[in-house]
Amino acid sequence: MSEKAQYRTRQITELENYLCSMKGKHVTVSDICKYFKSQGSSIGITTVYRQLDRMVEQGLVAKYVVDGTSSACFEYLGHDEHCHKHLCFHCKCEKCGKVIHLECEEMTHLGEHMLADHGFQWDFTRTVFYGICEECREK
Repeated sequence: MSEKAQYRTRQITELENYLCSMKGKHVTVSDICKYFKSQGSSIGITTVYRQLDRMVEQGLVAKYVVDGTSSACFEYLGHDEHCHKHLCFHCKCEKCGKVIHLECEEMTHLGEHMLADHGFQWDFTRTVFYGICEECREK
């Protein structure tokens, strides 16, 4: 049995299926573990971290570290082109802590302006806007 086949467990398949179902959304390791617990499936936190690291290396998952106080967020990419290869940003709600993926054509223009007029190039995967999300504003 090859090393790859040996590590292709039911848990890994379930994790990949879950992440695929969350495509376009950010999840934390805590979110993943809570989901599997709610499904009655036991998947260890070490397994989750190890498999996420593997998927990040393979380019199937993007890892975002928003700031030093929040847990890292992961986003399933699959094999499609995705924001980490283009211009994307993240917004973090200062009330609830939710991280929102932002891919907006207007941000492309702002990025071009910053580079052309100010000689400054953003690291798009690490740029975070802080504010209050719609749900928290409505409360």
